[in-house]
Amino acid sequence: MAAPEVQELSQAQTEKLLQFQDLTGLESMDQCRHTLEQHNWNIEAAVQDRLNEQEGVPSVFNPPPSRPLQVNTADHRVYSYIVSRPQPRGLIGWSYYMIMLPFRLTYYTLMDIFRFALRWVRPDPRGRVTDPVGDVVSFIHSFEEKYGRSHPVFYQGTYSQALNDAKRELRYLLVYLHGEDHQDTDQFCRSTLCTEEVQTFLNTRTLFWACSTSKPEGYRVSQALRENTYPFLAVIMLKDRKMTVVGRLEGLIQSEDLLNQLTFIMEANQTHLMSERMEREERNQTQVLRAQQDDAYLESLRADQEKDRRKREEQEKVQAEEEMVRQTVLAEERRRRTLEEEKERKSECLPPEPTADDPDSVKIVFKLPNDTRVERRFLFQQSLTVIYDFLFSLKETPEKFQIVTNFPRRVLPCLPTEEQPNPPSLKEAGLSRSEVLFVQDLTDD
Repeated sequence: MAAPEVQELSQAQTEKLLQFQDLTGLESMDQCRHTLEQHNWNIEAAVQDRLNEQEGVPSVFNPPPSRPLQVNTADHRVYSYIVSRPQPRGLIGWSYYMIMLPFRLTYYTLMDIFRFALRWVRPDPRGRVTDPVGDVVSFIHSFEEKYGRSHPVFYQGTYSQALNDAKRELRYLLVYLHGEDHQDTDQFCRSTLCTEEVQTFLNTRTLFWACSTSKPEGYRVSQALRENTYPFLAVIMLKDRKMTVVGRLEGLIQSEDLLNQLTFIMEANQTHLMSERMEREERNQTQVLRAQQDDAYLESLRADQEKDRRKREEQEKVQAEEEMVRQTVLAEERRRRTLEEEKERKSECLPPEPTADDPDSVKIVFKLPNDTRVERRFLFQQSLTVIYDFLFSLKETPEKFQIVTNFPRRVLPCLPTEEQPNPPSLKEAGLSRSEVLFVQDLTDD
């Protein structure tokens, strides 16, 4: 038989899967997906169910048929305080009670049979939570319409959000389940819950969450906490690193008695809350210390990196300067070699020196910048360029120079220009048969 194909997840389902894993801390993605699929990808319901399981409460969406849902008390007993209804007094009271007893039994029996039969015909609509925040806000509005705005501050969020906030803030969470049809609900709300001393106590010392059991969100919490009667209050706190019910108050309780019972529960569990605060503070200090160590390490690493960078830049700078010097030396060497080759070429291209008895010859004495003298004969018809090339071919001559007459002082145009592309001949330049010319160094210029 072929294995079933794994259905591909949509982008929205993938985001819900990752968000659910982040909120619950589950490592197994398969378990996260299985839980979300059981709750029809309702992440709010799945998170709430997971939180209930952490409290030791079985899933409210898949309750076991064999036993009711209960809070797992583990090694500690949950403090429970139940206020019973007053017993009849006197002959008249007992007579009335005995007369009404058969009618009450018949009424409640018929109502239970009717609810049981109705459950088979039509499932309880409260079993499907679609808008938990809307359920809470709707209850608050109806409560204010009936009892006024003078009441404890209600937490305007879902039950799971209230659990998360109480866990994060290390506060007591007081849960109130409102039974609209119960005979003691109205008196409890008016004479107990809305009194000034109860409001002050709850607003300063607890996070107060309430909802009607007629709403899906309230019904779901009711299925998890399994109250016996109304009014019902449950005190929840972070204990042994999980949200735990540490107290249950049931029945019509007066304001003074309520404050006494809540104070007793809080004082009895104060050590656990202080322990959680100390552990959290220690974890925070450890995280701060680790963060400081990480910052110090990163700062040291950055300093080392900056030191290495500067050292590397210095090395690169030295290498660049050395390379520049090397390239300069090479360029100078190439320039010198090129200059020598050019001098040799000019020397080889010079026309032969005429004889002393040649009537067209000109004897010229050149005075070089280093005070040495050079003598050579040229022909009148030869260009001044020949004189320049002769001087250029000498090793003692500077790289750049010009030829100057002594008196009158003038520079001989030995090189072609735009105005005079063909330099004049020695005769055209006005030179006599014997001349002394000066070589002026132009290298620095």
